[in-house]
Amino acid sequence: MLPEPYRLHHRADFSRTVRRGRRIGRPDLVVHVLLSSETGEEGPRPTVRIGGPRFGLIVSKAVGSAVIRHRVARRLRHMCAPLVAELPEEADIVIRALPGAAQATSAELDRQVRGALRKLLPESGVAS
Repeated sequence: MLPEPYRLHHRADFSRTVRRGRRIGRPDLVVHVLLSSETGEEGPRPTVRIGGPRFGLIVSKAVGSAVIRHRVARRLRHMCAPLVAELPEEADIVIRALPGAAQATSAELDRQVRGALRKLLPESGVAS
């Protein structure tokens, strides 16, 4: 389970990460990453940071029924929890599930998430 301080909750945080962050596509996911040092905003950020990296998930109706969407989101949240210690504290990460995520195994989704984060944050210690 991913504790609350490590979750994105506000629409503005999701939008900022998706619009201004770097992204990489994988077969079943798109991963967006924005470091607070890369926001390009003048002055302090509007949101208060507590804790380490924050994760947000986007699982649209294209992925499947509500049961399938919730299952995919639970699996992705479970994969994000161990990554907290491996990523920079100022990172905001949004993971958008594509329709193939419903049929992908947890191991494959984990491999895709870790691979994307290794490419987007090469200085982090994300293990394979």
